[in-house]
Amino acid sequence: MPDLTTTYLGLALKNPLVASASPLSRNLDTVRRLEEAGIAAIVTYSLFEEEITHESLQLDYYLELGAHSYAESLSYFPDLDTYSVGPERYLEHVARLKAAVSIPVIGSLNGVSSGGWIEYAQRIEDAGADALELNIYYLPASLDLTASELEISYLNLVRDVRAEISIPIAVKLSPYFTALPNFARQLVEAGADGLVLFNRFYQPDFDLDALSVTPNLQLSDSNELRLRLRWIAMLYGRIEADFALTGGAHTGQDIVKAMMAGASVAMTASELLAHGVKRASSMLAELGEWMVDHEYDSISQLRGCMSQRAVAEPAAFERANYLKVLGSFPATLR
Repeated sequence: MPDLTTTYLGLALKNPLVASASPLSRNLDTVRRLEEAGIAAIVTYSLFEEEITHESLQLDYYLELGAHSYAESLSYFPDLDTYSVGPERYLEHVARLKAAVSIPVIGSLNGVSSGGWIEYAQRIEDAGADALELNIYYLPASLDLTASELEISYLNLVRDVRAEISIPIAVKLSPYFTALPNFARQLVEAGADGLVLFNRFYQPDFDLDALSVTPNLQLSDSNELRLRLRWIAMLYGRIEADFALTGGAHTGQDIVKAMMAGASVAMTASELLAHGVKRASSMLAELGEWMVDHEYDSISQLRGCMSQRAVAEPAAFERANYLKVLGSFPATLR
């Protein structure tokens, strides 16, 4: 049997298959079953900046309301460190997950701005998380907001979170950056230990009968792998960070491709949501079988073998391939 062990964010993992942030992590029994099926680590569902801010504002409102109604209540304010608001349940859940399984538990914090809410990064660490995935995304709908301003705000956020915690940080990104390699390097310089490529956003649809906008949650498929492979292969060996591929990993062969591009781990959720947690076992079996058939002894032997680290001009390489693909279409069609 090939050696499937890998290292991600300084964490020694038994294999490269990680459960990405999803509803799967909400249930302790499900997480235990994921571990039994072979999942090497789990990323918890995200705690959102908006949740923390909302709870804080709501608490402030009721405290102020009571204080204005009864002057003597000023002396009866609860201790905010022990006051149980919504985010507290998230922290309790992280602690329960750590007690329930032996695999690493990676917390997930979703936010876009610096502020008091980032203290929860420290609290997630205190709850026992082995690492933190910082999920950053903001839709730049304003005509006045520039790309550089948005990127600076992201970099400041990573620096602020890095100042709060000592555990490793992975930054989960979207592919929508004009100069992704440069921005990726700046994120690492700001304190990121790893990059997770890429976030998936659930695009709304139009209901033509009701004339309304409707949510449209669509699970990924293996076709989405290509965008992730392209960028990880371009960045591997050029940036001092671990890479996680997320979005499109559905088979053992998909995991192989992720490793060949240069990823340390392949993250999955859609495949498990669609086919159940036991699917993780068969994905790992497919991975092992492929490695045996192609005489690969270890994940480290696979990693980066299809990356562009040996290419002097990756942009020119990409453009050449682009021209090659366009030239592969027949000049005439039936």
